[in-house]
Amino acid sequence: MHISDGTRLMLRIGTGITLAFIWIPLVVIGIYAFNESRSQAWPIEGLTTEWFSKAFDNPGVREAVWTSVQAGLGATALAMILGTLAALAVSRYRFFGRETISFLVILPIALPGIVTGMALNSTFTQVLNVDLTLFTIIVGHATFCIVVVYNNAVARLRRTGTSLEEASQDLGADGWQTFRHITLPSLRSALVAGALLAFALSFDEIIVTTFTAGSEQTLPIWIFTNYSRPNQLPIVNVVGLLLILISIIPVYLANRLTQDPTGTAAPGAGGAAAAASAH
Repeated sequence: MHISDGTRLMLRIGTGITLAFIWIPLVVIGIYAFNESRSQAWPIEGLTTEWFSKAFDNPGVREAVWTSVQAGLGATALAMILGTLAALAVSRYRFFGRETISFLVILPIALPGIVTGMALNSTFTQVLNVDLTLFTIIVGHATFCIVVVYNNAVARLRRTGTSLEEASQDLGADGWQTFRHITLPSLRSALVAGALLAFALSFDEIIVTTFTAGSEQTLPIWIFTNYSRPNQLPIVNVVGLLLILISIIPVYLANRLTQDPTGTAAPGAGGAAAAASAH
């Protein structure tokens, strides 16, 4: 499509404004992480890196990071299992209420986090009578992480179709062999991308966590708790900068993986033959 010079210039300006709108506040936090003073004022008085060593030596930060990592890994694992199973059911089988189930699986990510948090807190503490621990954080995070895995898996399954799976079964492979040699390889990059995004969502979540954490403290809760404490503010800025850098990695990798072409004839055909030979 031919684009005039004027249109191209306007698109570049619009793109620049969009990036500035998103990234300027994050750059400000990055600059404050090197602020020499404990007080936050603009422009900053000088630059220093001493707050980074203090952040790394802070036991509260280390414990909060470890709790967030455990919660993220647990929620991602749970979301991978349930999201993949739901995607397979909706994409590969026809049954009454299929579209309704798809809608109900996706809905939690659109609900206000505070409503989800209230619902989970009431269920855990009043209906199930269980203590709020790391396990309840994992379950709470999995409710919205499932959506990311489900969406990625459904999109990939719809793109690849069923012809290779049918060919595998025609060659004598059973359902498990077909899944292992045909379906799973075609889903692999989509599932990895979904897992990366799910972990990033879980690692940064605070609203649902507040209602399900009990005495546990994840990194976002630690930041929220200490943000109003002047003595801790420089360390909070450092942790915020590190969170930005850490969050970029899974999102970038997930974006690259979802751009990868999959379901090509050659790998699929090889998978069908492998499934048949394993039978």
